[in-house]
Amino acid sequence: MSTTTTTTASLTPAEQEALKASIFQRLHPRVYLERFISENIRPDARQLDAWRDVSINVEKIGSISTANGSALVRLGNTTVVCGVKAEIAEPELDRPGEGFLVPNLDLPAMCSPKFKPGPPTEEAQVLSDRLNEALIASNILSLSSLCIRSGKAAWVLYVDATCINYDGNVFDATLLAMVAALKNTKLPQANFDEETGRTICTRSVSAPLNITCTPVAMSFGLFDSTTLLTDPTAFEEPLLDSTLTVVVDSVSGALISVTQLGAGIDVQHCIQAAEQRRPALAELM
Repeated sequence: MSTTTTTTASLTPAEQEALKASIFQRLHPRVYLERFISENIRPDARQLDAWRDVSINVEKIGSISTANGSALVRLGNTTVVCGVKAEIAEPELDRPGEGFLVPNLDLPAMCSPKFKPGPPTEEAQVLSDRLNEALIASNILSLSSLCIRSGKAAWVLYVDATCINYDGNVFDATLLAMVAALKNTKLPQANFDEETGRTICTRSVSAPLNITCTPVAMSFGLFDSTTLLTDPTAFEEPLLDSTLTVVVDSVSGALISVTQLGAGIDVQHCIQAAEQRRPALAELM
């Protein structure tokens, strides 16, 4: 007890106030956020409709330097790394002229205290499904362009993303990372040998993917049924009544999808806000 008292007393007045605020934030998160919003500002000093800074790095990244394509995205403090690994498989019987695009997101325990070691969480599985839907709906890549020989061989692109620091809005960050990694991907020249039934790859000759669309996502959350927050953080997300994500083509601005969980959000307002945000993301991509 005396140790704690001495430690607290050794803090400067500013540090003591910061400690009190941190404790209050943990014990009363909703009231803490309400007090900020009443001043038209958020705990991270952003305006209610402000977006966090984004950066994209497509250089070869550490342990995934052997991938066919990779990217690292930072959205505020949320950080996602993505690698694309290409393998060859036999096409499905009902789609002999198409390859495969297999996106997946991992939310390991290291990225946030909210996740525990073990099998993939339900949140990771739901987000992976949503990411797959966004990529398919955007028609980012013609699956027929992944066919090597109809009915015999096709490319499988495993688009594996891992969140290495979770501070909210991981869907937007991961979609950016996946699209950037796919744009960074090159496949070796592949030829199917009819006599041996094998596919031969020439790694000295490679070509980029034929990307036809660059989808980007912009997410919003409704707090206390009245306040719309853009790009919510990990602290804000559990306090939201509903969320909405707008996915558009960053180049043309074409609307790809709108996903809403909950009710009460003005969809048209969010679409307009997404259109205003789009040029900045298009420049990054």
